Amino acid sequence: MMAATSFHQAIGTIQYSGCFRNSNLNQVNWNYSFQLISSGFKLDIALLRTGTYCSRKRSFSNIQASTSQSTVFDPVSSPSNGTKSDSKKKPSEAALILIRHGESMWNEKNLFTGCVDVPLTKKGVEEAIEAGKRISNIPIDMIYTSALIRAQMTAMLAMTEHRRKKVPIILHDESEQARAWSQIFSEDTNKQCIPVITAWQLNERMYGELQGLNKQETAERFGKEKVHEWRRSYDIPPPNGESLEMCAQRAVAYFKEHIEPQLQCGKNVMIAAHGNSLRSIIMYLDKLTSQEVISLELSTGIPMLYILKEGQFIRRGSPVAPTEAGVYAYTKRLAQYRQRLDEMLQS
Repeated sequence: MMAATSFHQAIGTIQYSGCFRNSNLNQVNWNYSFQLISSGFKLDIALLRTGTYCSRKRSFSNIQASTSQSTVFDPVSSPSNGTKSDSKKKPSEAALILIRHGESMWNEKNLFTGCVDVPLTKKGVEEAIEAGKRISNIPIDMIYTSALIRAQMTAMLAMTEHRRKKVPIILHDESEQARAWSQIFSEDTNKQCIPVITAWQLNERMYGELQGLNKQETAERFGKEKVHEWRRSYDIPPPNGESLEMCAQRAVAYFKEHIEPQLQCGKNVMIAAHGNSLRSIIMYLDKLTSQEVISLELSTGIPMLYILKEGQFIRRGSPVAPTEAGVYAYTKRLAQYRQRLDEMLQS
């Protein structure tokens, strides 16, 4: 569901029009306007099914593309000093949380997993819950996961620990019917939901003919050096599989096209994915070389926090616990968010 939108300056007012399909799959036309500070620009933006309008200039929200176009405002996740002009300011920063999924059933069995869709073990469930405790005071507006269940389980379980108690909702784009059947028709309920977008581009590296093989037995069969080369080199793939370089091409391209613009709009994003797809994204965020990234190790179920500020990604490490004050003192915005959470839960 897309809408091409033209922006025209008229005494500081943006006017635009377009259409969407309602629950009866009928086309409905709409048009309305907003006041802006800047002037003299024209661009196209997409009407996202999540109800969020986002460009690098501005960000607007609505409820499931409803005709009322009510703006979603969360006083907890929207820090301000109480002045009217705050809503017109460019977002000063945004939080990015990266989580590698918890232990899977094939991790436990020491098998090459790759893109085989394997669930978490009991330990993996516990790791996901612990990850959630570590990020329970950090704002989250959108969640991205791979198309694989172990990453989705990790994201969902982590969110059960978040103090804001918003509900993560997986968005279904398989068909027009799936989109229509999964609509939310309560504005109040929608305000308490977090969209979860699944993307195969964030999947684990595809291990080709190694998938399902025991790692120790494979090393004995092909030699430790050859298996180490397949697993830890940057540009050498296993038989009929992907190299880290190939995985990085799809994962980073998706991040730059879909996730980074949301962060630039001030959205706080969590990504639950896999060792190699996350290593690829970290390579982009930290500007690592191909030699540096191959030595990067990510533990299962341990979140990594980044802050996007003034166009730069700043790594803040992993939150240790929800009670560790130092984590939330990294930025004024995170400290304000935690303070408002405390006030809300105490009232």
